[in-house]
Amino acid sequence: MAAMTMTGTPNRLIETPDLSAGPNRTALLADVLSRIKLDGAMFLRGEYSAGWAFDSPETSDLVGLLAPGAQRLILFHIVRKGRAWVSAGNLRVELEAGDVAVLPHAHRHLMGSISKAADPIPIADILPPTPWDGVPVCRFDGGGEETEVVCGYLKCDDLLFNSFIRRLPPVFRVRPPDGPTAELIRACVNYAVDERTHSRHGGAPLTARMSELLLTEALRLYSEQDASDDGWLAAINDPLVNRALALLHAEPGRRWNVEELARRAVTSRSVLDERFRKRLGQSPMRYLAEWRIQLAADLMKNSERKLAGIAQAVGYGSEEAFSRAFQRHVGISPAHWRKR
Repeated sequence: MAAMTMTGTPNRLIETPDLSAGPNRTALLADVLSRIKLDGAMFLRGEYSAGWAFDSPETSDLVGLLAPGAQRLILFHIVRKGRAWVSAGNLRVELEAGDVAVLPHAHRHLMGSISKAADPIPIADILPPTPWDGVPVCRFDGGGEETEVVCGYLKCDDLLFNSFIRRLPPVFRVRPPDGPTAELIRACVNYAVDERTHSRHGGAPLTARMSELLLTEALRLYSEQDASDDGWLAAINDPLVNRALALLHAEPGRRWNVEELARRAVTSRSVLDERFRKRLGQSPMRYLAEWRIQLAADLMKNSERKLAGIAQAVGYGSEEAFSRAFQRHVGISPAHWRKR
């Protein structure tokens, strides 16, 4: 019998591992948003006919008007009928009925009609006088194409997960596909602006939850539609980074190092570090440090656990080490932050 020889390596040993079936993007997004306490409402309904254009207040003025004392605002505009454009920073997006424009940093912005140009006027010039009972309606009759817009906001603590919010553009558009998601957004908006909602017991809390749901859906859709190659939403679309993020989020208190994280993500240390820096502008361990601080803040705000227990839960060997890390990231000690 002739001797058998092995002259090749089985294909399954040399193929690149398939990482395309990474953890669910929506689950990672939900994990982040669950740690960031959001509260908000629909605050304005606009009925305009072209040509019209409005200039929003500065961020500080918006905070004073909508949510006094809030540390951060996220704005969104939903076009129910017609067309519009929104610009912030050096970006401009054009919207059709059903589209959502999100301003994650609540920058001062312009909004106007597409079919007929107009010089922007301050939106405050046509706002109904406060206090508002329910959702106020702004009207402007320019005689042209009709547009209806609903505006909403979410407020949150200033300690917003930096890796998540930092690299989002000043404004972006989300176009829900036909089907359940578009129907959900329409139903949320219709309920929120229904005057009867605000006379029912519990109407305001429900409207706040709908604003949070709208933002979650908008971010999920944006992560699927956006073609940019950096930022947190781009990171969860990268199969390799997605897998590493899922590991960190699943066990944030583990004593991670880059070597172990790379091994479990089925890649090399250098490749993992390069992909994190490309997508998120930081190393994997820097990302983990920020996420731990966010988790610790959530525990300090919503539990009675002592700092030593919180330090251990989020992966620090001692309360002193945790305090130094918190001070480095936030600028004050965890004890002072908790009291404030």
